[in-house]
Amino acid sequence: MIQKLIKLLPKAKKLKQNRLHRNLVLAVVNALDRIFNEKEYADKVVNKTLKIDKRWGARDRKFIAEGIYDSVRWKRLYNEIAGTKNHFSRENIWKFFTVHLVLKGFELPDWKQFENTPVRRIKGMFDTLQSERAIRESIPDWLDNLGKRELGDKKWERELKALNQQAPVVIRTNTLKISRVNLQKQFTKEGVETEIIKDYPDALLLVNRANIFKTDAFKKGYFEMQDASSQLVADYLGVKPGMRVIDTCAGAGGKSLHLASLMENKGQLIALDIYGHKLQDLKKRAKRNGAHNIDTRVIESTKVIKKLKNSADRVLIDAPCSGLGVLKRNPDSKWKLQPEFIERIKVTQAEILDKYSQMLKVGGQLVYATCSILPSENEEQIKKFLANHPEFEFVSENKVSASKSGFDGFYMALLQKKS
Repeated sequence: MIQKLIKLLPKAKKLKQNRLHRNLVLAVVNALDRIFNEKEYADKVVNKTLKIDKRWGARDRKFIAEGIYDSVRWKRLYNEIAGTKNHFSRENIWKFFTVHLVLKGFELPDWKQFENTPVRRIKGMFDTLQSERAIRESIPDWLDNLGKRELGDKKWERELKALNQQAPVVIRTNTLKISRVNLQKQFTKEGVETEIIKDYPDALLLVNRANIFKTDAFKKGYFEMQDASSQLVADYLGVKPGMRVIDTCAGAGGKSLHLASLMENKGQLIALDIYGHKLQDLKKRAKRNGAHNIDTRVIESTKVIKKLKNSADRVLIDAPCSGLGVLKRNPDSKWKLQPEFIERIKVTQAEILDKYSQMLKVGGQLVYATCSILPSENEEQIKKFLANHPEFEFVSENKVSASKSGFDGFYMALLQKKS
């Protein structure tokens, strides 16, 4: 039964030959303290932690990043095994992380914090807890019940396992500046190995994790970090050069930048958001990308929407959602989510669809997208919208499964405004 660990947790390569370094372990322990006790976001903590010592090499950075993310991902499972009862004192964080080290196959050094570690008991507890899914897959009970109710037991089981895997690092080629083939050659020159992903025309997969933000390729704006599933959204909108396109929930602009490249910098791309600081980030990214047709506008009142009524050839609504499709890259979100939030966000999604769809002109097309796998946030929202808006018709939808694709879970619906 212990062999199930190989499937459930990322593989360790000859870890017993690797000696644990105190400064690296301390970095992880300190990071977990900030995440569990100070409620900081895991991705931000990882980024800050990796900047502590510039001398850390690729193996050191890998140990820290995986140690933090895995500990957050398997928080409930490790907590049960360690017996820390969700109380993360300094001593308990050490016990908690020791579970991770044991299950990953590390030999524990002769440190005070590892004295009398019950290695056999840890492995035995892991085996015993496999019978309870919410603990085995390390999620809150309410979320397990919600997923089962919406997706069915078997499908939810498959998606959970997929969403508990380590997220692959995928980048999107900025075709305004370079082709995917030439970007791959550029990465090879800089010592970064990548692979082409079939059926994703602009995507490259990093074979080994590397700090690609220090490369010349990044400084020259040749690529953006974007999961393969997320890259499907802009393509699904079917934009063409010269169109007027509105990205209604643009945020920091990952999909806006992709749309700009698909439009070949021709036409007008209006990026809207209620948060001005995110649009400022988009402006910086657009400059590096060489995307010149993006016009950013903060939604400060309903006037912004009214001025754009019936004006767009294409509208993208990348709606706020539960984010359950991206748990593999944001594992701490399952501990921050609450049932009440999901109910509130569904109301917000319906309101956004109702208001922002007014910007589409007759004959134009709209994509509603989320990074959720729950039907209540996806196809059910579309059914309700169409029932209340007979001027729109359903064209198609794409339900991206994390278990089938190996990437994030996503939903996209394509609608058209009737003539």
